Amino acid sequence: MNFPPLASSLEAALSERGYETATPVQAEVMKPEASGRDLVVSAQTGSGKTIAFGLAMSAELLDDNGTVPPSASPLALVIAPTRELALQVSRELAWLYGKAGGRIATCVGGMNPSQERKSLRAGATIVVGTPGRLRDHLERGALDLSGLAAVVLDEADEMLDMGFREELEEILDATPDTRRTLLFSATMPRPIEALARRYQRDALRIATISEGRGHGDISYEAVTVSPPEIENVVVNLLRYHEAETAILFCATREKVRHLHATLQERGFAVVALSGEHSQSERNQALQALRDRRARVCVATDVAARGIDLPTLSLVVHVEIPRDAETLQHRSGRTGRAGKKGTAVLIVPFSRRRRVESMLRHAKIAAEWTDAPDREAIKTKDRERLLEKLLAPVAIEDGDRELADRLLSERTPAEIAAMLVQAHRATMPEPEDLIANTPEARREAQKERHRPGFEDVVWFRMDLGRRQNADPRWILPLLCRRGHITRNEIGAIRIGTGETYFQIPRQIADKFADAAARTAQSDGEDEPVTIELSQDGPPDFPARGNPKRNFSRDNAGGARVKPKPRFNKFDKNKSKKRDAAKKTGKPPKGSKTFTRKDGK
Repeated sequence: MNFPPLASSLEAALSERGYETATPVQAEVMKPEASGRDLVVSAQTGSGKTIAFGLAMSAELLDDNGTVPPSASPLALVIAPTRELALQVSRELAWLYGKAGGRIATCVGGMNPSQERKSLRAGATIVVGTPGRLRDHLERGALDLSGLAAVVLDEADEMLDMGFREELEEILDATPDTRRTLLFSATMPRPIEALARRYQRDALRIATISEGRGHGDISYEAVTVSPPEIENVVVNLLRYHEAETAILFCATREKVRHLHATLQERGFAVVALSGEHSQSERNQALQALRDRRARVCVATDVAARGIDLPTLSLVVHVEIPRDAETLQHRSGRTGRAGKKGTAVLIVPFSRRRRVESMLRHAKIAAEWTDAPDREAIKTKDRERLLEKLLAPVAIEDGDRELADRLLSERTPAEIAAMLVQAHRATMPEPEDLIANTPEARREAQKERHRPGFEDVVWFRMDLGRRQNADPRWILPLLCRRGHITRNEIGAIRIGTGETYFQIPRQIADKFADAAARTAQSDGEDEPVTIELSQDGPPDFPARGNPKRNFSRDNAGGARVKPKPRFNKFDKNKSKKRDAAKKTGKPPKGSKTFTRKDGK
C-alpha cells in the first residue's frame, strides 16, 4: 500500500476497503511538515478529502498502540454544511476508525435530537454534525467540547454561503485554544481567509486544485438556447448522454418541482431534492438513485451538497449558477475518485457574456456547442443498441426455445426490427428544437405572440438605454404619437441607443402616418424619430446589470422600474419648477406643508 507510515488499525481499514495509493490531498496532509499544524486545504469534492482529514488527525486521536484511548468527551469534531454530507462523513470515519475502537456520533437536523444526546452521553470519539444542530446541543449542555484535540470544517465556503457564520463562531469559541483546526474548502474566498486568520495559528496552506481548470476529470460544455426551449433541451441532453445517473441543478424549489413533474410526464425515472422535502423523502430519493430505480435527480444547490453517487456522470446546470464557486461545487458532484464526468451549462442567448466571464474566473475551458437534435440522439441510440445487442450473453434453455419459435414464425430481419422497436419504446422521445441561428430565433419569436399579433411590422425609435428609456415612458409616447392604444403595441426591444417595437400590420400604415404628422406637434425641441424597420431588431448584447435590460415580450403590460432621469420627458416638470422660482408660488398640483411653529 502506497501510503506513508500509519497506525496498524488504519492500515488494516484502508486495505480492507481496497485503498492502495493515496490521492494528492491525502499525501499532502500526511507529509512531515503538516504534522500537528493547523491546515487550510483547497481540494475539490471527490478528491478523497474525507479520508484525508481522517488520517490527518489520527495523531491526536490514537495512542501508541494505534487504538483510541478512553475519553469522557469527544476528541474530534467535524462540521459539515448539510445532513447528507455529514452522514457521508460519518460513514467514512466509522469504517476508518472502527478497528481502532473509535465511536462516531452524528448530530444533524431532521434526526431525533434525544437519540443524539443519548449517543453523546454514551461517549463518542468523533462528533460529526451540521452547525445548527451542534450549536443546539452545545447550548443545552449535551455537547462537551472541553477535551477537543482537533476540529475539521468541511466545505467551509458553503457553510458561510448558507449563513452559518454565527453558529460556526459560537462553536469554535467554545473549543480549547490548544485544539488543531483543519479547514477544507473547494474555494478560498475572502470570508474563508478571514475565518482562518481568526481561528488558526501559523496554518499551512495546501492546494491540490489544478491551475488550468476547475476539475481535471470533468469535461465542460455550454449550450446556447432560446429561453422557451430550455426544458426541451434538458430532455434532449438526457437522451443524448443516457448517463447512468444524472443530476439537474435548479435555483429554486419551484423550478425543481416543475421540472420534476415535466420529466416524469415524459417518461424519465426521476426524483427531486429540495429544501421542502423531509429527511425521510430525501433518503428515499437517494436510495432510489443508488438502487438504479431512478436515473435522474432534480435538485437545488443546497439540497445536493454531500451527495456521493459513484455512478453520477452527468451534471446539467438548468439554471445558471450564481457565481464561479457555485459552478465548481455543482459540477464537482461528478468526475469523482478518478472517474470521468460531464458538466453542461444551459445558457440563454442573452446571458452568454455573463457565463463566459464566470468560466474565465473559474479557469474552466468549456466547449460552446448546440443542443443535440433528434437526429444526433437517434444516431447515439443506434450505436448504444448495437453495442448492447452484440455483447455476449449466456442463453438459458427456456430462452433458446423461445428464440427457435420466433425464428419459425418470423424472419430474422423481422425479429431484429421488433427488438429495436421494443428497445426504443422504453425511452422518452427526443424533442424537436429550433435551429440555433438568428433567422430561426426571429421566426420562433414571431410564433410566440398574443392574439392579434400573428402578423406584425417592426418600427424603430432613436432612443435607448443610453437615454434611460424603459416601457413606462415609451408606451405613452407611442400611443400619443401614433394615435393607438397600449393594447395595439406588441413586443418592445430596448437597445443601447435605439428601441424596436411591434405594430400589427393592419394598422401599421395608419400608425406611420400619425407618427410622422405628430413629430413637430409633440412639444419636444428634438422630437423622437419613429420609422419603419425592414429587418427588425438585432440581437442586442446582454448587459451586466439585469435590472436595466428591459423587454416587453408580448405581455399584457409593461415591466416597471423606479422612474429614471429621462431628460426628454422631464422638461415640462423642469419648466414648472423654473416658473415657481420666479413667482415665488409652488408649482401647480404640488402639496404644501405647514410646520408646527407656523413656518
